Amino acid sequence: MQKKKSAPTMKDVAREAGVSLGTVSKVINHKPVGDEYVQKVKAAIEALDYHVNSYAQGLKAARTNTIAMLIPTTDLPFYGKLVYFVNRSLLKRGYRMLLCCTDFDHSLEQEYIDMAQQNKVDGIIILSYNPSPVISPDLPVISFDRYLNQNIPVIACDNYAGGELASRKLKELGCKKVVLMWEGATILNEPDKRRAGFENGCRANDLDYELCLFEDGHENDAFYKFIDEHINNGHFDYDGIFCVTDTLAFKIRTYLEEEKKLHIPKDVQLIGFDGIMNFGACGYTCSTIVQPVADMAEMAVELLLQDNTRIKPQLVCLPVSFAEGGTTLPA
Repeated sequence: MQKKKSAPTMKDVAREAGVSLGTVSKVINHKPVGDEYVQKVKAAIEALDYHVNSYAQGLKAARTNTIAMLIPTTDLPFYGKLVYFVNRSLLKRGYRMLLCCTDFDHSLEQEYIDMAQQNKVDGIIILSYNPSPVISPDLPVISFDRYLNQNIPVIACDNYAGGELASRKLKELGCKKVVLMWEGATILNEPDKRRAGFENGCRANDLDYELCLFEDGHENDAFYKFIDEHINNGHFDYDGIFCVTDTLAFKIRTYLEEEKKLHIPKDVQLIGFDGIMNFGACGYTCSTIVQPVADMAEMAVELLLQDNTRIKPQLVCLPVSFAEGGTTLPA
């Protein structure tokens, strides 16, 4: 049996180019060296089909240029969009992403954290629903939307301002009585502030409101039952709805239109939260409070890779905006 040919090494490249091993190393690591040597080394690399083992190279330098991102799911549009922009921000800095989808499983999330640390990643970006993840204090970490500990910065949109903006928009568009439809995690996180912002905004704008609140994991029927109980003679008791996410807004809109034969936005105006686009980025799925996802991703990556910053901010809130998506009346 013919022995399998081993992959070329840096020594082979040096021999082919007729230069020292040190010169090859400088060219590969983009360090100053004469143009003549650069051309010789590049020609030898191409001739031998030599490939740099960037992982081994990173281990020698105590860096792997790999960042782990832990996310609950990519099945929902907001999470997928966040992953896309984080990956784009990493790529332009020469880093790779190790993507881990936890499926909201706390034990699986911890396994991914341990795996990432064992594989010597340079940092972790995490959106966690685990009450107590265990992460090495020596590893740089950035959290989206949730406080983990005093050493881990949190990146979020201004959820409070977003809730207040939703109430103000509904008031400006003529609503007299509104309801907040909310489904949320049992652990405290930044999106909880949407409720506080909305309630305070309603009070400040003298807008009559009620709350319809459920924890994650309930059936959609709970919201539908609430709607059924507030339909009288074909009319809904509320002329405005603020949903805590665009995903929930889509479900509520579908139920109101298809099951209750109400017209959106003529009979009921509806605002969601997140800024989810229709397929092909052709407009928003509903009128919505838009999270600046690209800016949030860029800020997370920038903070994570700032080695020379001794003290990092505990919380970074980025501004939100309102976008019309067909579920509110024209201003």
